[in-house]
Amino acid sequence: MLQTRSTKPAEVEKKWFVIDGQGLVVGRLATIIAMRLRGKHKASYTPHVDDGDNIIVINAEKVVLTGRKLQQKVYHHHTGFIGGIKERRADFILNGRFPERIVEKAVERMLPRGPLGRRQLGNLRVYKGTSHPHEAQQPEALDVASMNRKNTRRA
Repeated sequence: MLQTRSTKPAEVEKKWFVIDGQGLVVGRLATIIAMRLRGKHKASYTPHVDDGDNIIVINAEKVVLTGRKLQQKVYHHHTGFIGGIKERRADFILNGRFPERIVEKAVERMLPRGPLGRRQLGNLRVYKGTSHPHEAQQPEALDVASMNRKNTRRA
């Protein structure tokens, strides 16, 4: 009789991957990143264990939003004070100081809420330039553009 194999946290092997976000569609990029952060691409996937990989995204300011989302997509946050709901459009964030937050928020909202989801989100690093401080981990390049022709969009 076959037994279902459950991976233990000590048995998990984490790899490092780097993704170049230039010209990639945000939602499609976020689904691939979320799947790899959770570890669902592995045969050893266990729902209650953080067995995903570490993902580095570079060129986050060059990602693409399809349709009219650049002008119409609105991000809300609350200051904590009465009547303190604030909103920002996607183009304002992409052209601002922290354009990497677009990718971070898209991935964060695709991960489960709770302690495990927060731990998995900690394995994501997003940078707006082409450089990153994780060269010592020798990350492999993950070519998201070649996975599906719809993953890229010419601006």
